[in-house]
Amino acid sequence: MRLTPALLVACSLAACSLAACSSGLPPAADNAANAEVNQTAPAAAEQATSDAPLEPLNPPAPGQPGGLPDDRTPISEAKFAPESAQGAANVVQTYYALIESGRTDEAWALWSDGGKASGGDAKAFAARFAPYTEYHANIGAPGQIEAGAGQRYVTVPVQVYGRMKATGKPFYQLGEVTLHRAGDIDGATAEQRAWHIRAIKFQDDPGKPAQ
Repeated sequence: MRLTPALLVACSLAACSLAACSSGLPPAADNAANAEVNQTAPAAAEQATSDAPLEPLNPPAPGQPGGLPDDRTPISEAKFAPESAQGAANVVQTYYALIESGRTDEAWALWSDGGKASGGDAKAFAARFAPYTEYHANIGAPGQIEAGAGQRYVTVPVQVYGRMKATGKPFYQLGEVTLHRAGDIDGATAEQRAWHIRAIKFQDDPGKPAQ
């Protein structure tokens, strides 16, 4: 993983509206995968993937169209509190790192409501990454924490990119991760006070929960 001036963290193999959402894959990429599978015989797709040179994965840079905001604020190396906005961004970083290492059960557990906010169980969550041979994410600087009714919310920009299994072609997409935790209220458990992913939504499909 790497940090850039925009607080980017590169993680391999990943990724919801504030209600129940599906897991962290972009709808456009998933639809593209289905279209390619339907239009191309499996043998031909496999041949194309194995024989043709793969196009390099070069996600747009911060400040460029399709890239994260060009945030040039220096990144503090000081320790941060888990309940801070930086703590929320760290959860997003951990989420993609877990998926990179194939620990999808643990990544699924980082969603709210014991994973239910992902829109499925752990098995269904893991299956959503089948259309990709590579899935990466750059993580941007978190926004300000919003408070209300004893709850806390924060959004973290994310740039996902990877490669489709059927064609070997890359894809790129911008999104936003919303995290939630309980505030410092009586009766809240340590688990409830920890940041969990509530939603991941992508810009090119603002009205539909991400997959």
